[in-house]
Amino acid sequence: MITVKNLSKTYGSFRAVDDVSFTCRPGAVTGFLGPNGAGKSTTMRIIAGLTLPDAGEAHVSGVRYSDVPNPGTQIGVLLDASAQHAGRSGREILTIGALTMGLPMSRVDEMLELVSLTPEESKRKVRNYSLGMRQRLGIAHALLGDPKILMLDEPANGLDPAGIHWMRSLLREYANRGGTVLLSSHLLHEVQIIADELIVIGNGKIVAQGTKDELLASAGTFVRATDPSALASALTSAGISATPSGEGGLRTDATPEQVGAAALQGQVALVELRAAEGAGLEELFLELTASTQREAVTPEGANA
Repeated sequence: MITVKNLSKTYGSFRAVDDVSFTCRPGAVTGFLGPNGAGKSTTMRIIAGLTLPDAGEAHVSGVRYSDVPNPGTQIGVLLDASAQHAGRSGREILTIGALTMGLPMSRVDEMLELVSLTPEESKRKVRNYSLGMRQRLGIAHALLGDPKILMLDEPANGLDPAGIHWMRSLLREYANRGGTVLLSSHLLHEVQIIADELIVIGNGKIVAQGTKDELLASAGTFVRATDPSALASALTSAGISATPSGEGGLRTDATPEQVGAAALQGQVALVELRAAEGAGLEELFLELTASTQREAVTPEGANA
């Protein structure tokens, strides 16, 4: 289990993480979502003991990461697939990890087979790896110690569709065996398929969290018209509040029947009207983070 309580981190005048609290439970994949600069990577670095918080606590299996004995056997971490020694081979990197954790060398071969790195590929220097191969190696290293918890930041970067499908199946099976998974990704469709629970962060604050079904079920109604201004006026006249969503659409808590009646009353031609949960995670994400998009350059070490 991962437990984060009232976590905060400031870089100068920049508040990267602002009073963040959440729990990732065993047996579930938790999707950690947010725009660039929202605070995801900073939060994960704090959990992994790489960054010290200004306030709050982050625990894995009830203790701080720094207090976990032989942590690689308790929590597998992949925060940056490129942060591997470019002059070593993939096999050498896993061998050093196995020696550090006191694992049998057979574990190296098991992990190479698990992530589909061939014997020839495992002997190549990492500098000659594609990004997808580095991701596979990073996942192999995270799983090397057979940990109970996995924390992965953008693990699908560089993977082809077959690789993404493989990773999805791997994480689903891991969670089904009782493992805890915290997964950060911009691939919202993949997160929607695999995640059991969702945490959405923006400008360092949690803007939504809960089970995937709960959050998508509360999405309301999505509507789009040939004349967006006339639609907004018709909804306002009917006492229905709405917010922009997607490309030229509106989202509201009213039912599709109420929205349709308001559009009819205002003589507005609709091109799309449906329950918003059918729109999926992407539209919900865009709505929740519409006011928290951060395009400006952020301080080094606090850019995600």
